[in-house]
Amino acid sequence: MKTIVLILILSFQVTQLYAAEDGAGKHDDSIATMEEVVVAATKTREKRKDIANSVILKDSVDIAESTARSLGELLANEPGVDLRTRGNYGGSPEEIHIRGMGAEGTQVMVNGVNMNSPSYGSADISHIPLNSIEKIEVIKGPGSLLYGSGAMGGTVNIITKRPKREGTSLLAGIGYGTQDTYSISAENGMFAAGDFGYYLTANRKETKGFRDNSDLEHNDLSLNLILDKGDKLDLSLYGDYVDREYGLPGPKPPENAVSTMGLYNSESGNLLDRGSDENYKYVLQAKSQVVDWLNLAMKTDYAVLDSYNYSRYSYSGAGAITWVTNTISGVEANADITPFPWLGLLAGSEYRNFVYENNQQNLDNTGAETGSMTQAEHDLFTNGTFAELRLRPFDFLKMNAGYRHEKNSKFGYEDIARYGLVVNPLENTALKMNHGKHFKAPSMNDLFWPDDGSFTKGNPDLKPETGWHTDFTVEQSAMDDRLFVSISYFKWNINDKINWAEDPNEPTGFGWNYWTPSNIDSYQATGWEMNANIGPYYNVSLDLNLTLLDAEEERAPEASRPALYKADRQFKGSLKYFTDFGLTSVVTVNYVGARPGYYASNFDITPELELDSYWTMDLKIDQVVADHLRISLIGTNLFDSGYDTYYASFTDESWATTRQPYPGAGRSLFLSATYEY
Repeated sequence: MKTIVLILILSFQVTQLYAAEDGAGKHDDSIATMEEVVVAATKTREKRKDIANSVILKDSVDIAESTARSLGELLANEPGVDLRTRGNYGGSPEEIHIRGMGAEGTQVMVNGVNMNSPSYGSADISHIPLNSIEKIEVIKGPGSLLYGSGAMGGTVNIITKRPKREGTSLLAGIGYGTQDTYSISAENGMFAAGDFGYYLTANRKETKGFRDNSDLEHNDLSLNLILDKGDKLDLSLYGDYVDREYGLPGPKPPENAVSTMGLYNSESGNLLDRGSDENYKYVLQAKSQVVDWLNLAMKTDYAVLDSYNYSRYSYSGAGAITWVTNTISGVEANADITPFPWLGLLAGSEYRNFVYENNQQNLDNTGAETGSMTQAEHDLFTNGTFAELRLRPFDFLKMNAGYRHEKNSKFGYEDIARYGLVVNPLENTALKMNHGKHFKAPSMNDLFWPDDGSFTKGNPDLKPETGWHTDFTVEQSAMDDRLFVSISYFKWNINDKINWAEDPNEPTGFGWNYWTPSNIDSYQATGWEMNANIGPYYNVSLDLNLTLLDAEEERAPEASRPALYKADRQFKGSLKYFTDFGLTSVVTVNYVGARPGYYASNFDITPELELDSYWTMDLKIDQVVADHLRISLIGTNLFDSGYDTYYASFTDESWATTRQPYPGAGRSLFLSATYEY
């Protein structure tokens, strides 16, 4: 393995040599970040320098040139972004945490439609394949004005690929790597007849994973149908299907742990636990510029999210099977009115309906079903009406102010306000301020988790989490857009934070108390985000990102302490070398600081356990052969850095309980070939 790593590093040095000898400076892609168009920040097409939010933008070229093999890996350690997984096993959910908030405080959308699970409140972005993505917009700061519940730390909008007028897109790929990982992919897009076109993607991947019972089988399919009549009418119907089956290895037990019942071993806390997801959704959108000063948009969506979990307790062998189905339907319409170049108004309304089904079946210590099945079904709806005014009294000054009234059939209503200011003292300089209220409704699990009679139950009396979010951003481009620098300061707070904990007022009758959620916590954070894009110069480009975070939680009165799992520093650096003969090398370095991992009680202010800081390095070598064939080799965590992502309780067969870590994946290599017609 050391030989392989040495070969990779030498290959990278060869790339540098060829770049120098071949006459650098011919790679003509420029950053042009100040002029990039953003959609999700205002639900209208605006240049980056004209919106009050701090944003991260990635396109299909950025994806192709990155060392990432998943959406989470692509966004990890971007300014203000933290990728979280339960140990990086094959089926581990990938969650995005923005500015120190949890995953339920980040709203993830595909083509403008919310993808967060109603059960958990968060989105698993590992379901979204990279080859279906045309553009990614990460809009940081308060987004509840336009997007309602959950858009607290920020919003991630995934824009999928569309056919191109100038020709047919046809790609097929195959890859194989360590841990018996393989993938097959295909995509095809074209305008088939006049203004009617389509884009189709399909993927399959499998892996055994790096621990016992960490395997994954993943299949996905997406189709985007387009009727493009220009500004007068743009009609699209997007649908996708995802099917996943995976093992759930749990935390890593203590060394030499052995189960007489085959429930765990020294590598995996669970050898029998399994999970599966089967999701599909449809999104119909219509956009039209009726006249020069009026744009209308409407969309309707429908999704079914099925989740299955087979769980056996490590201490006894008993367990449960849980089936959860979420059915979501929604409709939204908005109008963008611009009667004058200096005045604009966006107004709209959104309705969404949620149906939640939870079925549970207990298992005895042999895995046989016992007792009767617990069944529960609940539904609720939300209706949000919003308006945002845009005013540009001078060319160098833009202001916006908005209001949203959100009605929830469970807890009542929330009123949301947001204000923004953008000053452009120079053509390539933007000074931004953004201030707004945010909120998050309780998840369906928080509200309605069935009473199992002995351990857990939901709380239908929960209130939404609320707070305010403020940020200031300076953006500057120079040197013909080959240098872009962005610096942001942010501050936010959350009141009535929902936390699952043992409630002494809810005894079970078995000598302990129920674990149930309640609005007892508060959170706050301040931080800085810095980003610099340099190049390309002499076939070289450099991307540097740094996040500094001070996040605190108050888990009990007078017990303010550093927030669990939040790193005070994160860094990401990527160096790219291009050559004139189609060879590209990319090195990405990531650093994550130390994080509190466990507090013994709600009153402690010093963590009992801490997750250590760590560095990782990834490398990608990509060669285009004969214009159509691309060969890529990706090495991740090349120096096999050991790190952990979470802690969890593990109880062995003697009923001894310890806090054990979820380990991150070690070194891996993946070789792939893609043919593009």
